[in-house]
Amino acid sequence: MTVYAVVFDIGNVLLEWHPERYFDSTIGPERRHAMFAAVDLHAMNDRIDMGEGFRDVIYAEAEANPEWRAEIRDWYDNWIQLAAPPIDHSVRLLRALKSAGVPVFSLTNFGVESYEYAQSHYDFLGEFDRDYVSGRMQVIKPNSKIYEMLEQDSGVAPDRLLFADDRADNIAMAASRGWQTYLFKTPQGWADRLVGAGLLSSEQAQ
Repeated sequence: MTVYAVVFDIGNVLLEWHPERYFDSTIGPERRHAMFAAVDLHAMNDRIDMGEGFRDVIYAEAEANPEWRAEIRDWYDNWIQLAAPPIDHSVRLLRALKSAGVPVFSLTNFGVESYEYAQSHYDFLGEFDRDYVSGRMQVIKPNSKIYEMLEQDSGVAPDRLLFADDRADNIAMAASRGWQTYLFKTPQGWADRLVGAGLLSSEQAQ
């Protein structure tokens, strides 16, 4: 089936997202392991991705865990350093698709305020034809509802969507709905998939 629109996850597809790496660099691996064992920081972040307040959630978690207060607050205070750097080849692929006239959508687990913050630092996040951001939609991948909402809003048939995501559970849900999919490992692999789908030439996918 011909692809009509390409759907990008953002974290670890267009923009590296490795909070553990950030904290390894700031407090050291041993303390980082202890903090992540003591506090479910990814669950905290899921609340933001579901639409709760960016600063409010993080600062409340910090107050609930006073032994880690300063470190947890750092998730908010230096958040842009957690969401870095951009994956340059993937950004070029996004722009090559745009230049070729292929609609590009985002489908991302991201908070409302944190996404706006990221957009202020990374201009390519403002280049999607349609943005599907979990915080605005108040549902996160891999819940089937977020995929259904994209289908209904865009009007694109599931089998004409090609979706790249780095998480197997997110890809599995999309595939179960009939989407074409790519489990993102490397930008070159994604480039090859786009070329194979006839959306870009090898030269355009460099």
